[in-house]
Amino acid sequence: MIPAFLTTLFFSVSGVTATRTTRYLPGLEANFWRLLLATVMLAIYAHGWGAGVGGAGFGWFLVSGLVGFGVGDIALYQAYPRLGSRLVILIVHCVASPLAAGIEWLWLGVPLTAGEMLASSLILMGVAAALYPDRKGVAIPPVTSRGLSARTVGLVCSLIAATGQGVGAVLSRRAHETALEAGQSIDGISAAYQRILAGLALSALSVAWIRRRTLVRWLGLTTSEEVPDGFTGRRGKAVPWLVVNAIAGPALGVSCFQWALTQRGTGVVLPIVALTPLTIIPLAMWLEGERPSRRSLAGGAIAVAGAMIHALTHIRVAGH
Repeated sequence: MIPAFLTTLFFSVSGVTATRTTRYLPGLEANFWRLLLATVMLAIYAHGWGAGVGGAGFGWFLVSGLVGFGVGDIALYQAYPRLGSRLVILIVHCVASPLAAGIEWLWLGVPLTAGEMLASSLILMGVAAALYPDRKGVAIPPVTSRGLSARTVGLVCSLIAATGQGVGAVLSRRAHETALEAGQSIDGISAAYQRILAGLALSALSVAWIRRRTLVRWLGLTTSEEVPDGFTGRRGKAVPWLVVNAIAGPALGVSCFQWALTQRGTGVVLPIVALTPLTIIPLAMWLEGERPSRRSLAGGAIAVAGAMIHALTHIRVAGH
């Protein structure tokens, strides 16, 4: 499962650099520019050596990208500056894993095993423990914005992003199956390119709409008067972080993610990717100066243990 572990590494770098980017750019704008950069990178390969926009699974990849890159990443970039990369990554990747397993059960008829249910319970318990505020309010920054607290907005957006991750993964898996049924095979980079197109379009529409200042002011998502703590608005400093984020996340990270999905189902890939919260901790401590509490770290360890049970359960079943 080398592709899945590479995905974990790239997503960790993406999470930290995304948080840094949102210190200099509003979340929706940062998401749009990193998707645009990644689209150009992916398009060069996809149209030069890959599948371009062809293949029987193209429609499913577009829908997957609309859910994952579009809705999911828009929410993701509203969560990063409010909760920090470590907690956002923890919620998104750990919640997405059992969610995807449940969707496969309901849609594709793949039942949840006892091991999966145990793992899902551990994941949710760990996330809850990691997110519950410390006495001094360290676990989740007590920043407030108009209408709703920044913590509440961050949590809701993180859960939306997790839904986009889980549902998008299942749709991508369906796209690969559709291509195989038609006697075709699509590489991970081409799949990532086909997915990102719909996400880029939705992101562009969102930025254009928000700039009209006619929506979500009461949520405090992006306004000139209210921004998360630490936001500086110094756009020039966002460029290096934005470039690294575009390469590590939607370009290399998602390409490896799609590569992994061609080899194994979401029940194996997503739990391994859920190890991202562990790999992101030293990066968050170094770049963000974040010092997670012992209880927060323990909660993260419990959630990752649940993710590992998910992975081991599916690998054992696949081995038989």
